[in-house]
Amino acid sequence: MADYLSAAADMAKNASQALQPLHPYYPLDAAIANWTENEWSVPALLTVFFGTCAVLFTSTYFIAKRVDRTLTPGELSIIMWFVLSGGIHLFFEGYYATFYKTLAAKQTIIGQLWKEYAFSDSRYLSNNAFVLCMETVTAVCWGPGCLATAALIMLRHPLRYPIQMIVSMGQFYGVVLYYATSIFDHEVNGVTYNRPESFYYWFYFVFMNGFWFVIPGYLIYQSTVESARAVAKAQQMDSRKKAS
Repeated sequence: MADYLSAAADMAKNASQALQPLHPYYPLDAAIANWTENEWSVPALLTVFFGTCAVLFTSTYFIAKRVDRTLTPGELSIIMWFVLSGGIHLFFEGYYATFYKTLAAKQTIIGQLWKEYAFSDSRYLSNNAFVLCMETVTAVCWGPGCLATAALIMLRHPLRYPIQMIVSMGQFYGVVLYYATSIFDHEVNGVTYNRPESFYYWFYFVFMNGFWFVIPGYLIYQSTVESARAVAKAQQMDSRKKAS
């Protein structure tokens, strides 16, 4: 009888363990291989991330001022944006594109940052085809493109606005697709990739990604206006030459 009760207890324990999710990400049945819990705390990880952003922002400001002291506050802000954005694309998103297969088990700083962010979008840990392709294109194309645009602004190069338009359009299009595919899966397929806590959705998913919607949108508008102005001026000069 005792053996029977012991066996029953073991079976109940095993059944209970089997019902427990293998990871804390949503959906709970998502296939995430070899996940390990982060070793660093969330405040420590966020401090490293935002501290690095602050250092990059500050150093970019002083380098840009040294290259050209006549740069306006608006130009400096855009240069700082492109350098920060380019750094994130190249190193942060490039890391994901390189190590996506083993990301769930990583304990590097960037790996842990990705696992923390994945609470708002588990597609980053489940080998999702869309986010892998999007992040790879972002790292390979828009990372260098951002740094090139920052350099063109500092040098006051005439290609500044065309390149700014291309890079900003790529960023804008990417984040629109990123939001749209997640919303489609939630509304149509009934699949939710973010945990129910509002912090993960509103801060990580909406707010942090929103910068790549609002700022590139403005820069596309700025590039359009400046390009149209330059073409109008060139056409006006041609008309005067023909008339004289």
